[in-house]
Amino acid sequence: MNRRDLLLAGLAGTSLMGLPRLAFAEAEPKLLTVSKRVLEVKGKPATVYGITGPDGKPGLSMMFGEHFRVRVRNDTDTDTIIHWHGLTPPFGQDGVAMYGQPAIPPGETKDYDFANTRAGTHWMHSHVGLQEQQLLAAPLIVNEVKQPVFDDQEHVVMLHDFTFRNPQEILAELQGGGGAHAGHMMQGMDHSQIDASGSGGGLMQGLTGMMGGAAMLNDIVFDAYLANDRTLDDPEVVSVEKGSTLRLRIINAAAASNMWIDLGAVEGELIAVDGNAIYPMKGSLFPIAMAQRADIRLKIPAEGGAFPVLFRPEGVTARTGIVLATKGAAVPKLANEGDMTSALDLAQELLYRPVARLPQEPVNRTEMLMLSGGEKGYVWGLNGEADPAQPLFTMRQGERIAVMMHNMTGMAHPMHLHGHYFKVVALGGNVIDGALRDVVLVPPMQSVTIVFDADNPGSWPFHCHHVYHMNSGMMGSVGYTSAA
Repeated sequence: MNRRDLLLAGLAGTSLMGLPRLAFAEAEPKLLTVSKRVLEVKGKPATVYGITGPDGKPGLSMMFGEHFRVRVRNDTDTDTIIHWHGLTPPFGQDGVAMYGQPAIPPGETKDYDFANTRAGTHWMHSHVGLQEQQLLAAPLIVNEVKQPVFDDQEHVVMLHDFTFRNPQEILAELQGGGGAHAGHMMQGMDHSQIDASGSGGGLMQGLTGMMGGAAMLNDIVFDAYLANDRTLDDPEVVSVEKGSTLRLRIINAAAASNMWIDLGAVEGELIAVDGNAIYPMKGSLFPIAMAQRADIRLKIPAEGGAFPVLFRPEGVTARTGIVLATKGAAVPKLANEGDMTSALDLAQELLYRPVARLPQEPVNRTEMLMLSGGEKGYVWGLNGEADPAQPLFTMRQGERIAVMMHNMTGMAHPMHLHGHYFKVVALGGNVIDGALRDVVLVPPMQSVTIVFDADNPGSWPFHCHHVYHMNSGMMGSVGYTSAA
């Protein structure tokens, strides 16, 4: 890497072991408090969760090179646990019940203490049941430098899909053959004639025929979509300066919704995905699947004004967003509904090129992972099994493993591997020099191949990040052994 590439890597989100590490004095753990809160959505109150940092704001911001020393206090009335999504901690500190660590009971605390080697835009969320759907999530930003070099300011945007319903009731309905997913099996039907008065009616717009079967973009009906806890009825207005440069750190914390980032009249550059720098890609429309992150650099026009940035879930007309506004600009009234949004695809993924590269080493072996299920009973699985404790494959420390994921279902699945980050090396038959990630979308009836280094011993979850799919069987584990 030349000097420019190294600088880009450090400032656009990729943590590299060769970058200089800052010295930090020993400190008390940073306190993160998990609690319940009341959020008003469309004029109605709703009780949700929140994670508050030591500064009173959601989540945590820290410096690259700073030891990850955090204490989580559970001020709720139920067990919970927090997963550090995007970091690669040692086994037992990843924050997943069943995998080396018990949940945190009400009123108790849990300390985390490890050397963090991952900078960039990440997030934290519950890994207990469906708590993530109840907004138990927050940003986790690991800054590479104290002051932005290329940008005048930064702003974090966290996206959620929101329902007033109890998520457990939704899951029970789906597993009982009802709800929005019921339409998934209605092959060859005229969807315009389906009764839209039930819980799944609003999702009929998300159904598309494919390959003679029924493909579905969404299987949950949501009451609203949120950007930093707000709808377009009262969007967040971010003050910016004329001609300034803004870096948006966007986190898709939605439980079951892939989205498009629509910059509208402002063109931007995508500079990092999942906290890892890519060579800048210009555009105004970028995909962001569940659990993925996108860092986008924007140039505010010199003449100023108000500039909506919209987040549009696939398969529906509903949307959310924020507004970037210079001083004195009139902020427009924005509708919660817009045009129907198309499905996410891998057209842009095909073009992403990483700044940092894996060492030149051969792949030791390739594992096949079949994404299966989704029919009767709302049972999803991996390799035909629906057991979160199932071992998918084992590996030996030091190996380089390729995983070819084949999606045999009618829905897309954002696949997440814990404890490691991976490189996307093939989309279908297209071999690519793809991005470094920790979540990749595998569309229906397509395949994606990733490569990662077995450098973090333990037993690690590998799952779909659609929380209803994960809680219905699409989760397994990969482990280490002394023999390959």
